[in-house]
Amino acid sequence: MNTLDIYHFWQQGDVVTHSVAIILLGMSLLSWTVILIKALQLLALNKSVNYSRHAFWQSSTLQESLGQFGRAGFNPFRDLVIEGHALLKHPHKFSSTLGGHVDLSDWLVRGLSNTLDTNAGRLQSGLGTLASIGSTAPFIGLLGTVWGIFHALQTISSIGQPDLAQVAGPVGEALIMTAFGLFVAIPAVLGFNAINRRNRVVLHAMNRFAHDLHAYLLTGARVDPTNTDLHTLDGQAHAVPVERSA
Repeated sequence: MNTLDIYHFWQQGDVVTHSVAIILLGMSLLSWTVILIKALQLLALNKSVNYSRHAFWQSSTLQESLGQFGRAGFNPFRDLVIEGHALLKHPHKFSSTLGGHVDLSDWLVRGLSNTLDTNAGRLQSGLGTLASIGSTAPFIGLLGTVWGIFHALQTISSIGQPDLAQVAGPVGEALIMTAFGLFVAIPAVLGFNAINRRNRVVLHAMNRFAHDLHAYLLTGARVDPTNTDLHTLDGQAHAVPVERSA
């Protein structure tokens, strides 16, 4: 279908077909905007995922490690460190308050879990939009096609005895709306699946990092980047070699 056919279809269309086309165009722009924003967000988080696994635990202080996560933009790993450091100010000194009766471990779990939930929600934002566009765009396009065919048949019926060429043109032009709906839906579905798959990787890394951070804040032990054991730090959280028995 060439540009002239699409232009002719637009010229012959009414308010319904024009509205459907504008809605589909808006949905396409919205889905591509979400896909690009989430792609850039996940690309930026990829560095933090790798850093949280190894290099973070070789930092001498929490303040030093924070700089590697960056100071701008969305970063749940940085938020976990900041929240964890703040949670160390446990209100046990004020035993008369409700918070003062909460165990430090439970206090840390509560705060880190809240931070995880908040950032997980932000990480999943936009997926509902892509899912909605991917599931509804084909039907909106189909609505435009059905209405376009109905409108075309009304026009053809006024001709009297049209031949096949006179029927095929308007009906074929009406099918453009179905193709437009699929053109909008397919990138949204593919983007949803790709983003959701990568989100699961980031969420797994966030949960693992929060677990290790909880252990460090509670016991003064950190994750050895070369293995999964925890070992105690002395003083201000600097690395010490792990002794292994023969």
